[in-house]
Amino acid sequence: MLQLGGVAIDAVSVGGLETSIGLPGLKLAFDLGVCRPQAVALPTVLFTHAHIDHMGALVQHCATRSLMGMRPPTYAFPQENLGGVEDLLRAWRRLDRAELPCALVPAAPGTELPLPGGRRAVAFRSVHRVPCLGWAIWQTTRRLRPDLHAGEDTPYRVKAAKAAGEEVELVHDAPLIAFTGDTLIEVVEREPVVRQARVLVIECSFVDDAVPVARAREMGHIHLDEIIERADLFDNEHLLFTHLSARYDARATAELLARRLPPGLRERVTLLPNLRSYR
Repeated sequence: MLQLGGVAIDAVSVGGLETSIGLPGLKLAFDLGVCRPQAVALPTVLFTHAHIDHMGALVQHCATRSLMGMRPPTYAFPQENLGGVEDLLRAWRRLDRAELPCALVPAAPGTELPLPGGRRAVAFRSVHRVPCLGWAIWQTTRRLRPDLHAGEDTPYRVKAAKAAGEEVELVHDAPLIAFTGDTLIEVVEREPVVRQARVLVIECSFVDDAVPVARAREMGHIHLDEIIERADLFDNEHLLFTHLSARYDARATAELLARRLPPGLRERVTLLPNLRSYR
C-alpha cells in the first residue's frame, strides 16, 4: 500500500496484462483488469477504456459483491462503450443465471460523478488507440475566514458577518488525484488537471531504446523520454508511474529513473513495482 500526498493507493499495473488502481480511502478504483480481494470492497469503479487488461474483471467484481451481499456497484466508462458493456452483462447474466445488479454511467469529457465526502470525479479526454477517458478526483473544502478567528469572540464575529450578508467560509476546490489511463503524452499538455493534481498517476510503459518513442506512440503509450522532455510542466506533489511493460525488471528500471530523471522531478516520482517480468 502506497501513501502519496495523503492518498492511500493499492495498485497493480503491468502493461498489457493488468491494471487496477485502488483508492480504499476514497472507496473507488480506477480500472479493473484484475479483481483482487481488496477491490471487491470498493463500490465505484471509474474505467478509462475497454481493453481487457483494464476492464476484464468488471463482471467478476460485480458478481463477487452480489455474492457477498454488498450493494450494487457503480461503473463509469466512456460512453462509446455503453452498448458493449450492456452486451457483456447480458451474456454473463444468461450464462451465470444471475442478476449481476449494477449502475452504469456512460461518461464523456466533463462528466461529473458525485462522491462521498465533498468529492466528485470529473472525466477528461485521454489519447489512446480506443476511446479513453482520464479521471480526476476533486476535493471541496470549506474553512472559516481567517479574519473571523478571534478566540472567544469568534462566534460573535461570525454572527455579525452573517447578519451583514457576508460569506463566512472560504471554499477551496482542488484536484486531489488524477489518473490518465493509457494515453499519449499530449494529455499532459492538453489537460491542466493532469499537471495540477496533487497526485498524478500516469503511465510510463517504455523506458529505453528497446522500444523507441515512435513505436511507443504507435501503440498509444508514453515513453520515458517524452516525460523527461516535459519535466517542467509537472506541478504535482507526487507522480506515480504505472503500466510499465513486463519486459522490464522493476529494480533496474528504478535505478534507470534515478539516473535519468532531472532533479526537481526525480524526487517526486514513485515507480509502481512491476511484479511480472518476462525478460
